[in-house]
Amino acid sequence: MAKLIETKRRLAAIFAADVEGYSRLMGTDEVATLSALTALLEILDGLIATHGGRVANTAGDSVLAEFGSAVDAVRCAMEAQEALAKANGPVPERRRVNFRIGVHVGDIMFRAGDLFGTGVNIAARLQALAKAGGVCISGVTYDQVRNILPLEFTDLGAQSVKNLEEPIRVYEVKMQLESASSTPKDMLNQRRALVLPDRPSIAVLPFENMSADPEQDYFADGMVEDIITELSRFKSLFVIARNSSFTYKGMAVDIKRVGRELGVRYVLEGSVRRSGGRVRITGQLIDSATGVHLWADRFDGSKEDVFDLQDRVTASVVGQIFSRVQLDEEERANRKPTTDLEAYDYYLRGMSRVWKWNKDDSERALALFSKAVELDDNFALAHAMLSNVYTFRKQIRVMDDPDQETKRAVHHAQRCLELGREDGVTLVLGGFSLAYMANEVKFGADCIARGLSLNPNLAWGWLCSGWVNSFLGAPQTALEHLAQAERLSPRDPSLPQIKLACALAHFVAGRYEDAIRLTEELPNLLGAWRIKAVSYAMSGDLYRAADAGKKVLQLDPTARASVLAQWLPLQRPEDRERYRKGLLAAGIPDLALMRG
Repeated sequence: MAKLIETKRRLAAIFAADVEGYSRLMGTDEVATLSALTALLEILDGLIATHGGRVANTAGDSVLAEFGSAVDAVRCAMEAQEALAKANGPVPERRRVNFRIGVHVGDIMFRAGDLFGTGVNIAARLQALAKAGGVCISGVTYDQVRNILPLEFTDLGAQSVKNLEEPIRVYEVKMQLESASSTPKDMLNQRRALVLPDRPSIAVLPFENMSADPEQDYFADGMVEDIITELSRFKSLFVIARNSSFTYKGMAVDIKRVGRELGVRYVLEGSVRRSGGRVRITGQLIDSATGVHLWADRFDGSKEDVFDLQDRVTASVVGQIFSRVQLDEEERANRKPTTDLEAYDYYLRGMSRVWKWNKDDSERALALFSKAVELDDNFALAHAMLSNVYTFRKQIRVMDDPDQETKRAVHHAQRCLELGREDGVTLVLGGFSLAYMANEVKFGADCIARGLSLNPNLAWGWLCSGWVNSFLGAPQTALEHLAQAERLSPRDPSLPQIKLACALAHFVAGRYEDAIRLTEELPNLLGAWRIKAVSYAMSGDLYRAADAGKKVLQLDPTARASVLAQWLPLQRPEDRERYRKGLLAAGIPDLALMRG
């Protein structure tokens, strides 16, 4: 008997596109239409990937994709229509392959990579209402993007559509162009100008994998992560975090634009080639204000020399920057994470999984980091990442055996702190794991503070500090540290985590409206629904609290008020009690009541 494929549910921004008049175009000239369609679909697929989306279903002239946020989906839709219009430019109007796009945010079912459900149906109906080359969005989507993207919206009213009992609110989307020279893409990518820091600032872009094997991407990414880590040890530098730098991976970038978007003066880009036992790293340092190349070099060595190659790249970059600003202090960070290159390779493979942030990849990351420490039990960073992954699994409530995983997290956190007492990364990760997993919040906060004093460029460290300060009942300090995390990594895919931490800080401070406002921007995070539920409850809006509570139970059917109140290590009794009462008022059952 065939095994049934499991069907799951989640919230997502659904992007639906199809070709207007496809049958007519095929009837006129099948060969030319298919050729044009193939080229346009490549453009569309590329833009979906660039904006963090995933193509789920493709059939003939249609594309269905999902995004983590409405902003990303609508930005992608508008840029797509601009790019497709340019590609269609020389083609006569009657022969053009024009797409219509619809975007909706809602609950979907997914199975074996495909998407189903009412949310998908609504997106498809919106697409059918759009004009050729146009975009239509739902009212839910409109609420999430109207104050963020520079767009004009025409309210088409409530539309009755096929197979849906209730009408849906529909908005047609157009770009607000500030000048005749502005393009939709320019406007959509326009961000609040970031002031340059008062010390030299740099971003390291993902290096291109020049090896014949595309599976070696993890090695190139790992080289860059280690170079970022080494650069960040220099307190005289301002170094953009890895997560923001890596949003440019696979993109043809304008260095001046990167400088503006990240708020940095210098950008380092390069490539890595690994062939047999040899490694080659090339790098070039660019002044983002002028686009001038300040330095370029090539570093060759054997795979056993990989740490020396990283040091040489870092030393050259720092030397170039320091010479230009006439700094008289030059530190040298020459720390080797492990002497076992096989352990290091497993560590790099694990790091390639960490940033996926889901249960399946967390399990694979645990296996890879475990192999690294099996080969070298003195590998502090591998221990730190093991504790970090276990901690993440607790945060999203996917631990298979909470007691055992908690014990392992604490063991690896203690081990990494024992081994890496003078390393900022291990102090931050180990400290946060002990704060969250062992309720040693004050000790964990001290470890994180020590780590940030050693390495003030750790965006993840400032995020961890934001969390623990909220746990300690210091919400204003938490918000200040979270603002620093965002400044160090302004394009970080983990920005929702920063917003979630800010929402908790506002809850701790009793600013329930501010907490609710932030959770509205996080429709896909279980933690946001919990904070929304307790904030509505404590503000006295029990009706909306109950709605949010239902969503919590839908996403986490095992949720119990008493358990969740202990799950979050709030140290002040009054904070824990407010949180517990808020959960109960929102309809989350208590463990004691369930037993009764």
